[in-house]
Amino acid sequence: MLVASDLVKHYGPVQVLKGVSLSVANGEIVSIVGASGAGKSTLLQLLGTLDKADGGTISINGNVVAGLYGNSLARFRNKHIGFVFQAHNLLPEFSALENVCIPAYIGGASRAVAERKATELLQKLGLGHRLDHKPMMMSGGEQQRVAVARALVNSPSVVYADEPSGNLDTQNAEALHQLFFDLRAEMGQTFVIVTHNQQLANRADRCLRMEGGVIVNGS
Repeated sequence: MLVASDLVKHYGPVQVLKGVSLSVANGEIVSIVGASGAGKSTLLQLLGTLDKADGGTISINGNVVAGLYGNSLARFRNKHIGFVFQAHNLLPEFSALENVCIPAYIGGASRAVAERKATELLQKLGLGHRLDHKPMMMSGGEQQRVAVARALVNSPSVVYADEPSGNLDTQNAEALHQLFFDLRAEMGQTFVIVTHNQQLANRADRCLRMEGGVIVNGS
């Protein structure tokens, strides 16, 4: 599903990634751990096509992304990639249903199709009673589940999660972690998760450790 080879990234004179390679199989859950500054979030930004590598290649679901720019890259990202961040980044003026529909609308889905898929996902995630609720009316755990539904609405090839439970209490964090594994079991969804939560990291199929811009454990 995902193959990255020899990724290099500089920010000015600082080399943040120093030839990172990894592969992720379809339906696999891979965690990435390491100290702050190790390069984890930068790696996720590159894998998610939110930033360009200075060297190396990335292939997602058989598509090499290096040659994609502008609208072509945006369309590819919308179709193939889902994101869940530490901050849920929901639009406060929109309901849960409307927030989840947005990527589907961007992808060209009709309102009927987008709302059907969004409703099904929110119901699957235990939020069928929150469809019309705005973010401020929901708990932190509920807001993050809405963010997960939004990441899944276009049936992406892979979902990248960057510290997805970092803002949640222990109970809600554990529920969110379980949700990832339930979605993998039910939908075959692939996840790459950057986390400081060791319990989540240990549950993953593989745990990759980064130090100083390289993967030092795992591949």
